[in-house]
Amino acid sequence: LYLNRVYLGAGTYGIDAAARVYFGHSARRLALGEAAVIAGLVKAPSRLAPTKDPAAATARARLVIKAMADAGMLSASEAQAAAHAAIAFAIVGDHIGHRYFADWVAAAARAKIGAERRPVRVVTTLNPRWQQAAEQAVARALDADGARLNVGQAALVAMSPQGAVRAMVGGRDYADSMFNRVVQARRQPGSAFKPFVYLAAFEAGFTTRSLMRDSPVVFDKWSPQNFSGDYQGLVTLEQAFAQSINTVAVKLSETVDRKRVIAMAQRLGISTPITPHPSVALGAAEVIPLELTSAYAVVANGGFAAAPYAISEIRTHDGSLLYRRAEAPPRRLLGSRESAMMSDLLVANITRGTGRQAAPGRPAAGKTGTSQDYRDAWFVGFTADMVAGVWVGNDDNRPMNGVTGGGHEIAPDARGHAAARDAVHGPVVVIADP
Repeated sequence: LYLNRVYLGAGTYGIDAAARVYFGHSARRLALGEAAVIAGLVKAPSRLAPTKDPAAATARARLVIKAMADAGMLSASEAQAAAHAAIAFAIVGDHIGHRYFADWVAAAARAKIGAERRPVRVVTTLNPRWQQAAEQAVARALDADGARLNVGQAALVAMSPQGAVRAMVGGRDYADSMFNRVVQARRQPGSAFKPFVYLAAFEAGFTTRSLMRDSPVVFDKWSPQNFSGDYQGLVTLEQAFAQSINTVAVKLSETVDRKRVIAMAQRLGISTPITPHPSVALGAAEVIPLELTSAYAVVANGGFAAAPYAISEIRTHDGSLLYRRAEAPPRRLLGSRESAMMSDLLVANITRGTGRQAAPGRPAAGKTGTSQDYRDAWFVGFTADMVAGVWVGNDDNRPMNGVTGGGHEIAPDARGHAAARDAVHGPVVVIADP
């Protein structure tokens, strides 16, 4: 039972899964050297995984073989032959992002079926083409310009408007860090939080044509500043959102009551603590990338709940059904009026606002976000069949070199990478000067 469930690195649990990932065949076909590699992983699965360090995995396997000989489980000739036999690994490449998804699925499966003693097969929502394109996009962007712009990490998640996760890249390299930034990181969203402000205002009776003045203002001894440094006077809410005018967002939040803004964020799935300070309108509170992306999915699907999920069904190896996701009746979270107006604003942001660089060459909607001192840059948006969220930054919260959500740096690239664009329908990470 232990050997069927123990973690063996690279997102694998159990000997058979490890055999298939590292050697391309089932555990029944393991050669002695291959079996020794897997046995050696128990001590330090992430550090010794062949996907991270094949030489270390091989050296550890030889120690296992020697220990077996010392214990009398192998003859001297058998041990010598096994120690000198070549070990062929089936896995190559440093950016194997699907392991972040596999870890998330494994935890969800345990929560759904408990301490199941039999080996199981889990059917997931992952789209391999989307996943491959997402991994390549993150790797290409960080390798090309990450060092120059002081960008160390990225996270990307793509899902259907109903919440089925199709691709997940939790970081630059799983072998270096198993920390899944899509589901575990808490980062400031900056202006990507503003849809919650505008949705609360729409419920209070405002429309996209409502007027508000862009001018200096002070709340609780704090004064918001616009990124541009200037003020435009009287503007519509559509103009204010498209141009991401901070003074208007804060005035709007205070007019409708910042507590209603917080309640809106929580209704759409934000679970992290939100302090009721005027700066909440500008995304000062930290959020989890998966939750922020799924909140946008609520707008994308017309106002219905879109809790993210990854598992369709779970069966034992002999086919017995243990779990199947039931399609629950749609649960409305936003009125059709509010959802439609928010979609209009998100479209305007792409066509003539701060998200122009994200235009994918097809109808799309979305919002950029940049936190203070360029510590976080975001783009979250959607097309007809996909919702995607991209974050770039540094784990230690160091500022980036001027990277913003509104520059080229995390925009879906409408000019190249055709194969990736066809697979993911939009989000290709490109890091460049703002």
